[in-house]
Amino acid sequence: MASKIIPWYKRDRGSQVKSDLAYQYSTKRVISLKAAQRKSSSRSRSQAQATATEAMAESEYYTIPVFRQRTREETEGTEEYQRVSTKLEKGLAAIQEELQRMRISTKAQVDSLAIEREVKEKMYRKVDLLEEIPRMPDFIVALRPHTVWEKMPVKLFCTVLGTPRPIVKWYKGGVPVDPLSAPGKYKIESKYGVHSLIISRCVVSDTADYSAVATNSHGTATSAATVTVRRGTGGGWSSQIGIVPRLSGSYFSKLEVSLVHCFPVTFGVEGESASLQCSLVVVPDLPNLLPIIEWYRDEKLLQPGPLVGMSVGGGVANLVLPHLAKDDEGLYTIRVFTKDGTSEHCAYLFVSDATPPVAGAPGAPMSVKAYDISSEYILVAWKPPNTVNEAPITGYFVDRCEVGSDSWVQCNDAPVKVCKYPVQNLKPGHSYQFRVRAVNSAGVSRASRPSHGVTALDAAESTKLEVIKRQGKYHVVTRNHELESQATIPGPPCDVHASEIYKTHVVISWTPPSQRGPAPLCYAVEKCWAAGGTWRRVNTGVELQSPRLAVFDFPDERAYLFRVFAFNAYHVGPASEPSEPVMKAHRDGCELPVGVASAPGQPVATRNTKSSVFVQWEAPRHGQEGLMGYYIDARVVGSKDWFACNHKPFKLNRFVVHGLTPGETYVFRVQAVNVFGLSEESQESGPIAVEPALATPSAPYGISLLNCDGSSMTVSWSSPKRCGGSKIIAYYVDRRDVDSLAWKEVNVNGIMDQVCTVDNLTEGTFYEFKVQAANMAGVGLPSAPSLPMKCEAWTMEQPGPAYDLTFSEVRSHSLVLVWKAPVYTGASAVSGYFVDMAKKGSCEFVALNESAITQRYMQVTGLEEGEWYVFRVRTVNGHGIGRPSLVTEAICARPPPGTKEIITGVDEETGDIFLSLEASDISQGSAFVWSKNYKPIGECPRVTVSTKGRTSRLSFMNPDKDDLGRYSVLVTDTDGVSASHTLTEDELNSMLELSHAIRNPIVPLKHGLNYEVLEKGHVRFWAQAVKLSPAVTYRFVVNDKEVTSGEGHKISHDVSTGVIQMIVENFTRDSEGTYTLQIHDGKAKTQSSLVLVGDVFLVGLKEAEFQRREYVRKQGAHFSEYLTFTVNEDCTVMLTCKVANVKKETTFHWYKEDEEIIPETPPNVMSGACALPIPLFSRKDQGVYKAVIGDDRGKDTSIYEISGKIFDDIINAIARLAGESASELVLQCTPEGIRLQCYMTYYTEEMKTVWKHKESKIASSEKMRIGGTSEMAWMQICDPSDKEKGLYTIEISDGVKTHARTFDLSGQAYTDAYEEYLRLKAAAFAEKNRGRVLGGLPDVVTIMEDKSLSLTCTVWGDPTPEVTWFKNEQEVASNEHTRITFDGGKFSSLVINQVTPEDSGKYSINVRNKYGGEFVEITVSVYRHGEQIPDSKMGQTKMATPAVIPPSKTPTPAPSKTQTPTLSMKSSTPASTPKSQTPAPKSPTPAPKSTTPAPKSTTPAPKSPTPAPKSPTPGLKSPTPGLKSPTPAPKSPTPAPKSPTPTPKSPGFKSPTPFGKSPTPVPKSPTPSVKSPTPSRFMKSPTPPRK
Repeated sequence: MASKIIPWYKRDRGSQVKSDLAYQYSTKRVISLKAAQRKSSSRSRSQAQATATEAMAESEYYTIPVFRQRTREETEGTEEYQRVSTKLEKGLAAIQEELQRMRISTKAQVDSLAIEREVKEKMYRKVDLLEEIPRMPDFIVALRPHTVWEKMPVKLFCTVLGTPRPIVKWYKGGVPVDPLSAPGKYKIESKYGVHSLIISRCVVSDTADYSAVATNSHGTATSAATVTVRRGTGGGWSSQIGIVPRLSGSYFSKLEVSLVHCFPVTFGVEGESASLQCSLVVVPDLPNLLPIIEWYRDEKLLQPGPLVGMSVGGGVANLVLPHLAKDDEGLYTIRVFTKDGTSEHCAYLFVSDATPPVAGAPGAPMSVKAYDISSEYILVAWKPPNTVNEAPITGYFVDRCEVGSDSWVQCNDAPVKVCKYPVQNLKPGHSYQFRVRAVNSAGVSRASRPSHGVTALDAAESTKLEVIKRQGKYHVVTRNHELESQATIPGPPCDVHASEIYKTHVVISWTPPSQRGPAPLCYAVEKCWAAGGTWRRVNTGVELQSPRLAVFDFPDERAYLFRVFAFNAYHVGPASEPSEPVMKAHRDGCELPVGVASAPGQPVATRNTKSSVFVQWEAPRHGQEGLMGYYIDARVVGSKDWFACNHKPFKLNRFVVHGLTPGETYVFRVQAVNVFGLSEESQESGPIAVEPALATPSAPYGISLLNCDGSSMTVSWSSPKRCGGSKIIAYYVDRRDVDSLAWKEVNVNGIMDQVCTVDNLTEGTFYEFKVQAANMAGVGLPSAPSLPMKCEAWTMEQPGPAYDLTFSEVRSHSLVLVWKAPVYTGASAVSGYFVDMAKKGSCEFVALNESAITQRYMQVTGLEEGEWYVFRVRTVNGHGIGRPSLVTEAICARPPPGTKEIITGVDEETGDIFLSLEASDISQGSAFVWSKNYKPIGECPRVTVSTKGRTSRLSFMNPDKDDLGRYSVLVTDTDGVSASHTLTEDELNSMLELSHAIRNPIVPLKHGLNYEVLEKGHVRFWAQAVKLSPAVTYRFVVNDKEVTSGEGHKISHDVSTGVIQMIVENFTRDSEGTYTLQIHDGKAKTQSSLVLVGDVFLVGLKEAEFQRREYVRKQGAHFSEYLTFTVNEDCTVMLTCKVANVKKETTFHWYKEDEEIIPETPPNVMSGACALPIPLFSRKDQGVYKAVIGDDRGKDTSIYEISGKIFDDIINAIARLAGESASELVLQCTPEGIRLQCYMTYYTEEMKTVWKHKESKIASSEKMRIGGTSEMAWMQICDPSDKEKGLYTIEISDGVKTHARTFDLSGQAYTDAYEEYLRLKAAAFAEKNRGRVLGGLPDVVTIMEDKSLSLTCTVWGDPTPEVTWFKNEQEVASNEHTRITFDGGKFSSLVINQVTPEDSGKYSINVRNKYGGEFVEITVSVYRHGEQIPDSKMGQTKMATPAVIPPSKTPTPAPSKTQTPTLSMKSSTPASTPKSQTPAPKSPTPAPKSTTPAPKSTTPAPKSPTPAPKSPTPGLKSPTPGLKSPTPAPKSPTPAPKSPTPTPKSPGFKSPTPFGKSPTPVPKSPTPSVKSPTPSRFMKSPTPPRK
């Protein structure tokens, strides 16, 4: 609230009267906190106190009490006062006031003189009496505490009596105060028994406990008080930190501008935006005349730009930072130029790091700037980021970018460790921007904000250039070059000095000469000892064009001088003046600081506000030169995690840390920052709770009249809104009549209640009242004077007003209003109350209750969130409604931040039922006030109240139904922190049950007593409790006998898991019985029993014995996993097991039905696993399998029986793999019919396979034959007809899933298949009835000459075939030498009598009929007498291989008619004749050409133990497109990719030819010497002729 303007004639006189009145009461009003008395001091002290009070007053408080200056509203209701004040003219009022002042002043002087004479007379008499009585020192007036602002004086005084007169000494914090130690700081006085200590120009460090110690011969007395020195009002940054921007200029303004609602401390994050606003009150407010406003950041004037936006208008000044970076962090100040000067406000903006690109990476560097700009290089410098929880920074990367481009180039390959880097390889005349990234072990940080653009030019060249903008472009123009010739002699450089001194090198810098010419300029640097010597060139062989040189070969502890020459292509200029002596160490021997600074001093933290702390520290001892600033870190006491308080180095050694949690306790540390990085952390500060600094309370308000009897008036008031961080200990009331300017004290002793009865008043007089509150910091500001109140006895029948209306539990849509009953009740007792409500600014009150309520509180609901309301209360008795109370101040329907509600619970330790509230906001002077039904709970035996930190608990001693009701709690000295809870009967009963369980506890068990059998056969009895304490005791009882830990029993427990156990090592039949565990833990106890008798015991005993055997078994090689089965992808069944504790000597054997199985791959026990493969699994593989492992330590056996369910499980596993691999149905034609085939990984008849035709299941029959091989399942339709058309399906079930494949045999597919079937059927018939040789002929015959040779064979055919013999492809005619016979159409013979060598040759027989025939060749070799029989031919006779001759109309060519003499069979050397059962030839021969081509297949015919089918197996490839050979291809190591049809197997005879014949029974040969060759069952397919 702005101060009211006082006329000049009132201003001076009023202050004089105030001084006179203060002097009048100087001997009466002294405040003593011990005696609770208050008296006035001397006139000078009163004036100083008044000055201090005015300085501490905040703008919204009443500051200038003008005599009788009131508004119209204030005078309503006071009839007489209104009449007098409205009728008097302004001049008359001034004259009357002057006369009144003179009258009062004169009266005051007279009274003062009279009182002074009376006091002196009494003092003389009192002194005479006291001097005669010896007494020890006694403080009549003790020291009182003071709270003052910085730079203000404070006076501590006390009065002490004693005989003899005591000597008083002053102490500060226990240390004597010495005025000579700080001249002008302290002043000690002692006059008339009043001792004082005056401290001038107080600073914060003067905050301490001061004491006065009085001593005489009879003893010592001490009085102490606390002096608190505060900084500027509100803890502002300017007054605390000392950053005050200088005026940028002098501006004259005709506007009166006031700052209202200024921006607070703001927090932002990198990359986001921030806006700082201030509301302005401008008088006069002209749209075309805006106020002059300046914005500063850390004393630097800000200018509008891309990164800073400023606007003024509409009563608001706004500063916008669109893209925050840590460069923007700092103290922001707004300065407004007004008619009377300037008005300022400042607050800090904090900018925290954005989320790093890599977790754990450091924050971005900041304040990137370019220095020492030249054409060769630019020195870039920056400030390092703060690292709190991240890994230390190991270096930095510097990037450059040409202005106008977005392409950034990294300048350094390896990270640079210092915060400076010279960027080289620049293009002269080009402009660059720079940015920096920090590196640590986790990764690379975000890039800093780019620097301003700089041009790579020498300083001297820059002075000769100017930039001219033409047509939107910039052109660089050389200035004044016409005045210089090309051959200008350069002048001497200037200001040669050492710009940087490091441990490794020194940097010499200078200013280029002003006279240089347009030719390029170079420099030569020389040095010499400072003590004298010759000059030596430093940059030998190096062309130096930059005014800067780093000298590395610089000896320690020796000073050098440097000078510089400038030269160009034409001349060498004069040398510069020598520099000052340069050395790496100071002349006193101290080494220059290199590296990071030392740690700062230990920080000291003091209170500031409820969310901030003021921290200050000493600068580091070493490394103050080049210090960039400090980083401040903080952590909560009890936590290990530090957090950064600032993110940009702060240059001063004091800082205000904002954003802290009220009531929380923190410690702080500080790090110094320079170009080398961050120093070590300082020592931690002492812990400090975040509380506002102590101050005097604010002024009370709302003074109202409660009762008047004509001679006394009872008034009340509301407590101050802020108690100043300390409990209010007293109230002081002053009064005055309206015709007087002098205030009189009503109470000398402080009162605690907010109601006071003022006696000795004059009836009919109007009085005003004001109230002051006091706390340990002192007496606060007085309230505004009340409205004039007439002292007139109340005689109305209605009651007086209620008073002390307060709010609690303010929420978004409700609040609770509490008030006190009226003091004046009227003619009858109060019967109830009405509560009225109105919105702020409205006079239309609405009654909230239709009928009067009896309780003195009301919960108001239905409020609008964020709306402001006012309330009043009207009291009712039997005679009507009385006066309304004063209207409350406006309250906003919005809960305080962090509002929490009351929680109910039961203490886990004591079982007490409690209500608890954790306050979101608290101060040192805060107190928790509990109420029941909004009546404060005092000393009540039914409840106890305990407070710890920010939490208060109300505990019930013995709760019952009398404790039901609404409980509320209010936290004083906060922004309305309060809550309530209604305790209901059901809730109380539930908590009573829980309380009983806690007070009569039972150890809760997760698991009761149980047992388990361990290895070795040990039995473990155990139970688990929910929670056990270390003091738990227990015992085990077995059959009513306690068991202790010892031999055979091990008893233990684990507190962390709550497990109690007993291990019985020898569990036998004697262990049968009842087991009981008894637990006692503190007050709680429990027991659990387990009965092991009968069958239950036998089960446990059997398991224990089994585990004992298992333990013994596992001492040697044993099975860790017993036999089980798996099925591989190729459907091979594997019996697997795992073994353990094996060694090289361990053996392993497989058995089936006790017969050992020797697998191809011996088992490797050292691998830990063994497996037995069972390929082509079928029903024959059922049986009992056994695996035995053993060595010298013993053996172990695993038995696995494959039958029943296990067999079914294996078949299902095979079926699953087969079903998943099953192909689509394939159609094949055979002479018997049409066959559908499904190929799969493995097929066996044990699989659950179902064939369906049109959803009907097919059973195997003569018509529908079902079968399969190991690789496929087939279904053959014999002699198909149209009935067999339709959809065919095969279903393979694995017990879980059914795999189905289908084929639609209809339409064209059926037509083609049927035609192919008919063709194959005809071909098979022809093959069956053609002429053929059934056997009896050898391949080779070796015979001696003169012997007889008989070649006999069996032939067959229907009709009977024709037989023709040939020799060397010439037909043989029958004669005496060569006789041909053909008996019965079955036996054909060729007999050669008395063979000669001419009979040697190739003989053949051709058997044929109309369906075809065969051609068989025999080689005959005749040797002479005496010749050795050829070894290779002896005994190797073989059956001749017939060649199939297809039917043909072409007649067979006639053989030669050459006749050979007949050989006699009676020769002594018999001819070699083939034996019966001659094995079939083993080498396959290709098939002859045929009208029906054979399918191409390289698959050899596998052996088969089954006899050949009766019908010939078709082997001809169907000419019908799309139809395949009907004969399936069996499994072979060399599969036939082109034809899946296998050749039938024949033992002892292999043939790749896919053709086959149906065997025909062969009769015995009539020739006894020649037996029938190979039995017919071996002749399944014809053999092609020999080559």
